[in-house]
Amino acid sequence: MDTVDTDAITALIRRSQDAWERGDGGAYGECFTADASDVTFAGTVYRGGGEIGRAHQALFDSFLKGTRLTVRVLEIRRYGSDTAIVMTRGESSKNEPKKLGKLATYTVVRDGERWLIAAVQKTQRKPLMEALSFRFQPATRPAA
Repeated sequence: MDTVDTDAITALIRRSQDAWERGDGGAYGECFTADASDVTFAGTVYRGGGEIGRAHQALFDSFLKGTRLTVRVLEIRRYGSDTAIVMTRGESSKNEPKKLGKLATYTVVRDGERWLIAAVQKTQRKPLMEALSFRFQPATRPAA
């Protein structure tokens, strides 16, 4: 993978984190395409950078006030020159998180010279359910 693109994609994720930490819904929404989809771990679907930004501003002003978004990029896979899938583990919290309990899969696209988030799907990890599944059905354990 081109390291310039990897750096630019990583910078996009960092930009979204920075906007979150500032509580800036508008800047957060600007990280997304005009027709993006954001599926939250609760199952809410937001569409478009404008709506994503507006909804997150309301969250930053209430439930998520004073939180920061911690994200660790696990993998970036390119599909052609203008599309990549970014798998992350993360958490939103007021302090340093004890664990990164959410997984997010981003689809990012190149828009001219910049990369934007076209879709993100967030999932709350369920370690107990995962452990039970692996114990009683070992074939469900992923290789990595």
